[in-house]
Amino acid sequence: MTATLAAPAAFDADKFRQATRAQWEAAAPAWDRWGPLLGSWLGEATTAMLDLAAIGPGSRVLDIAAGAGEQTLAAAQRVGAQGSVLATDISPAILRYALAAARKAGLDNVRTLELDGERHDTLEPASFDAAISRVGLIYFPDQQRALAGIRHALRDGGRFSAVVYSTPDRNAFFSIPVGIIRRRAKLPPPLPGQPGPFSLGADGVLARTLEQAGFRDVEVRRVDSPVILPSAAECVRFERESFGALHQMMASLDEAERAQTWAEIEEALRQFETGDGFTGPCEMLVGAGTR
Repeated sequence: MTATLAAPAAFDADKFRQATRAQWEAAAPAWDRWGPLLGSWLGEATTAMLDLAAIGPGSRVLDIAAGAGEQTLAAAQRVGAQGSVLATDISPAILRYALAAARKAGLDNVRTLELDGERHDTLEPASFDAAISRVGLIYFPDQQRALAGIRHALRDGGRFSAVVYSTPDRNAFFSIPVGIIRRRAKLPPPLPGQPGPFSLGADGVLARTLEQAGFRDVEVRRVDSPVILPSAAECVRFERESFGALHQMMASLDEAERAQTWAEIEEALRQFETGDGFTGPCEMLVGAGTR
């Protein structure tokens, strides 16, 4: 008699959105605290994103899944007093940090709006010259719906640019923890089309995704973005405090099992330590296209 394998549970997009909002509400203070690391780690990719979006003085910019706003401030400084930046995010708590950072920096050209990443079709059409999203698009359950909303908000000729992770083998600082947690929590591999850190990283996927959404003149750049910290332990602290998705993946583990999992992650990441500190492998893709 042949055994019948149970079909994997269907992906629940609404439940995923609710969990994502809760994660970022909880992680908001930590994401703000780690702002200096985010700026140095993702600085080159952020500059490429702003360049490819053709953001300059006077631009009206939409920043999607803006988080605590480190890249929001970079965009606001570029556009100057004659330009503006609207930062949106699913988490109102994290947006409060973004707005506070903008005001502390003396930037009065930043506004925030709590908005699901797939609902930018509710904004005024053709009201932005450029749109950006740094490590946000990968986590939207319906990426095509999200991109359709972004195109709706962009004027003709406006540019959209996004930063995403490339493949797991080029992002060991993150893929190693994910793999360890999946094994210990007995989680199945992601379903095809399911959102996640590496959902747009394979060769050609980001470009095809943008083109499918109707963007033209699509360009994708690779940016080496190593995570540089004093030690593997500090990298684990960063991920524990800031990466809510990792905690969600450990939901089935008890407190002792979680502690053992983090200890195994730290041990595995020590391979990237040298006498000069920790350098975690990371590669970002920066993709862009024209409305």
